[in-house]
Amino acid sequence: MFKKQPQAPLKDYSIGTAFLYGSNITRLSALIFGLGNLCHKQIAKGLCFLVTEILYIYYMVVFGANSIVNFISLGTKQQEEVFNEKLGIYEYVLGDNSMLCLLYGVITIFVTLVLILFMIASVKSAYFVEYEVKRGKKPATFKQDLFSLKDDKVHISLLTLPTLGIVMFTIVPLVFMIFIAFTNYDKHHLPPGKLFEWVGFENFKNIFSMGSGAGNIGKTFFPVLGWTLVWAFFATFTNYFLGMILALVINRKDTKWKGFWRFNFALSIAIPAFVSLLTMRTIFSESGPMNVLLRELGVISHNYSVPFWSDGTLAKIMVILVNIWIGVPFTMLNHTGILQNIPNDLYEAADVEGASPIVKFFRITLPYMLFVTGPYLITTFIGNINNFNVIFLLTGGGPVKLDYYFAGETDLLVTWLYKLTMTEKDYKMGSVIGIMIFIISAVFSLIAYRRTAAYKNEEAFQ
Repeated sequence: MFKKQPQAPLKDYSIGTAFLYGSNITRLSALIFGLGNLCHKQIAKGLCFLVTEILYIYYMVVFGANSIVNFISLGTKQQEEVFNEKLGIYEYVLGDNSMLCLLYGVITIFVTLVLILFMIASVKSAYFVEYEVKRGKKPATFKQDLFSLKDDKVHISLLTLPTLGIVMFTIVPLVFMIFIAFTNYDKHHLPPGKLFEWVGFENFKNIFSMGSGAGNIGKTFFPVLGWTLVWAFFATFTNYFLGMILALVINRKDTKWKGFWRFNFALSIAIPAFVSLLTMRTIFSESGPMNVLLRELGVISHNYSVPFWSDGTLAKIMVILVNIWIGVPFTMLNHTGILQNIPNDLYEAADVEGASPIVKFFRITLPYMLFVTGPYLITTFIGNINNFNVIFLLTGGGPVKLDYYFAGETDLLVTWLYKLTMTEKDYKMGSVIGIMIFIISAVFSLIAYRRTAAYKNEEAFQ
């Protein structure tokens, strides 16, 4: 029976509305899944909700509850070596595995979140059928519900499987790695031989600390972060503006053989980037062709080599220059397509006003390019913050600096993260740095994108 109370808004079947305006049966559907559907003779649909709840309870009794306990403790029994008196040998007695405790705990948390979604769906479904019955309509059959998945609810059919894939293979591993940042998981606490434990925000304190001991991480983090931002700025804007200038020069009316020039610059794109990077590394090595040529020309003495990759400052300059060589052809082609689509009316009006080429560039060309490529610039900047290939293949992060915590002078945050995890097995600090990269990238992207003309005026360039 319905209570005498104000009518709910039409077509508002939210969970709040269901609890506010629904009957007690609807509210009980949050505890007994599918109860509202079963009471209104939607047997198949109600059983689907109920079976889901039963399966969750079975999962928690058999596996989930223990997983939550282990997730909180990350294991209590460590693997140990015990002497077997009968065999006269030492044997390893298996203990808990902290990594599996953490992983199974994360999985159980996500399974519980899925159950909460089913609980919300159960209440909303109960309220929907209750509301339809009150209006004198017959509840939909299970066959009709299935048919709706091909019609008005087709988005559920199409998006369910991809969403599950994203949750299982992207979000769950991501959350797992984030939790590692709050543990002491490293080569000294490596399961299954050793257990690791929760340490709270200690790793974040260390990375911002400039003191002794673990503070070496802080002394490394800020210089590496500074170089990462400097690298990302120059790698982005040198390619962007040099590519634009190159496209403008080739696109001029007076330039002949435009296709020939574009082909020459685009030819480098056909060569895989890693091949070009390794080639440049060899050319500018201490015994490479460039040093040999400089000696033959008498620019340097025969017993001297220019330390292109072994001097910190010079190595940083070199990686930026090599990145220009690799990246400018891409931006040139990208800008060419945009330049050819700028309305000629704008330039004709500027010619009538007697505007010079420089004025036309700063008043028409550059604003139009920034309007179109603003989001591209942001994604390129973020991509360069995480540009692993250029640094790793050219310098490997070197030259090594003893004051740094397992990092070189040209290491970016992402290459430093790689060294910490793959070489030093310092997974906790690798996770912390990964979180910091995400925060920096996300904050910059949101702020920068909201300030672009493309966001402020989505309709057209003015």
